[in-house]
Amino acid sequence: MRLAARVKQVPASVTLAIAAKAKAMKADGIAVCNFSAGEPDFDTPDSIKEAAKLALDRGKTRYGPAAGEPELRKALANKLQRDNNLNYQAENIIVTNGGKHSLFNLMMATIEAGDEVIIPAPYWLSYPEMVKLAGGTPIIVPTEASNGYKITPDQLRQAINPKTQLFILNSPSNPTGAVYSPSEIRALAEVVVETNVTVVSDEIYEKILYDGAEHLSIGAVSPEAFDRAIISNGFAKSYSMTGWRLGYIAAPVELIQAMSKVQGHSTSNVCTFAQFGAIAALEGSQDPVQKMLDAFTQRRTVMFEGVNAIEGLSCPKPGGAFYLFIDISKFGLTSIEFCSRLLDSQQVAAIPGIAFGDDRCIRLSYATDMDSIQRGLERLRTFVASC
Repeated sequence: MRLAARVKQVPASVTLAIAAKAKAMKADGIAVCNFSAGEPDFDTPDSIKEAAKLALDRGKTRYGPAAGEPELRKALANKLQRDNNLNYQAENIIVTNGGKHSLFNLMMATIEAGDEVIIPAPYWLSYPEMVKLAGGTPIIVPTEASNGYKITPDQLRQAINPKTQLFILNSPSNPTGAVYSPSEIRALAEVVVETNVTVVSDEIYEKILYDGAEHLSIGAVSPEAFDRAIISNGFAKSYSMTGWRLGYIAAPVELIQAMSKVQGHSTSNVCTFAQFGAIAALEGSQDPVQKMLDAFTQRRTVMFEGVNAIEGLSCPKPGGAFYLFIDISKFGLTSIEFCSRLLDSQQVAAIPGIAFGDDRCIRLSYATDMDSIQRGLERLRTFVASC
């Protein structure tokens, strides 16, 4: 059977491959320190699970609207107005099968052959591949650790041309943990308005912030920025609901209607009873979110100090999310070679930076228990000493 050319140009997910190998090693009884997965190690809060169970008991097991349950869309509009100062209504929102699916649907609804999408690097590895699958061309703009791995307004302005259809902004960032300050967001918004380009802001890590960092959604900067902004978010990271597959996009009604068409002919609606768990996440106590953040804060300190104490390794301190993006360039190894040897010799799973557009680095996730972090750091120190 002949495969479509669009599939052949997209590589398999490196993160999923490493995570799968690490899980297989664990299944064989090998004590793996797994820093590969971007998945909180906490259970979903009980109040959310109970709401989903109640929805099951109420018979919420049938097909629902393609754009999402009306109650959830309304709750999301309230959340965006309350937390982000974004004046969206329920009709401006579509519920999707995870945050990743929201972005995929967006690409399918807006990108055509010849369109360009600006993506700062390091980037979440699926951004450019989604663009390719939609027939577009990803335009990668490299950033540097010296600038906190953030695109500057001048870099953005220089990358924009008549073919530019979209600019992807991710703050807090996967894989670097970078958080754009409000002043930096306002400066980027000026370019967006000046050039009349559309920006999609991936805000999946918005609640995981450290040291008083403030999250400002680019659409809240001004009415003009709001008109050019699309907001992508989800429940996986903040509420430890990765397996629930619940995401959403907020955008102009015309785009939501187009995405609903795409979703209606692909996945139909999102799991009905799970959406009632999402309502409970939004409207219930946020104490579980704070509990996870407290744990991530402690882990971040141990990981950051531990990594930077190892000779030859360095990384900036993340302002959000739960990753370290570590420079390994002093060892003369590609990021795949480094991670493969680290896993085979020390049973420590990390993700090669090449997956995120920077072969000089690797990504470690500290969404794991403190014991694993401490053991993993010692194993990493041993490995580096042998290089």
